[in-house]
Amino acid sequence: MPRSYPDRPYVGVGIVIWRDGRVLLIRRGKEPGRGTWSLPGGAQELGETVAQAAHREAREETGLDVRLRGLVDVVDSVRRDPEGRVRFHYTLIDLVATAASGEAHPGGDAEAVAWFAPEDLDGLGLWSETLRVIRLSRKMLRDPAPAPRKP
Repeated sequence: MPRSYPDRPYVGVGIVIWRDGRVLLIRRGKEPGRGTWSLPGGAQELGETVAQAAHREAREETGLDVRLRGLVDVVDSVRRDPEGRVRFHYTLIDLVATAASGEAHPGGDAEAVAWFAPEDLDGLGLWSETLRVIRLSRKMLRDPAPAPRKP
């Protein structure tokens, strides 16, 4: 199925990767959003769990192994052409992770990678949902939910 003008949504997995209080973003090398900063991630493949997709995409786009910490949110991304037809439709599952050791480098669909302090994000032209997910993930890491009580 083609990604542009699809007949159903694609499932995408995004990873909010943190290290030392900074978040890792990629500059996209392909559409949709070529040249813009975004979270690492991509389409889930057939037979792959969401966690497997997150690990694969993190390695492909950033060269990093990550430790997944939880689900941040599920976001809908529907982009229409000037005639109103759906050009791209993704259901995005965003996970928060911490980076293992090593240096990030661009790969896959990423043309660049960079670590950003939270206060530097507003000037990057990020999608409002990306900013919201990053801020929510930061809060999740700072204020983890209490462990469930055992019966």
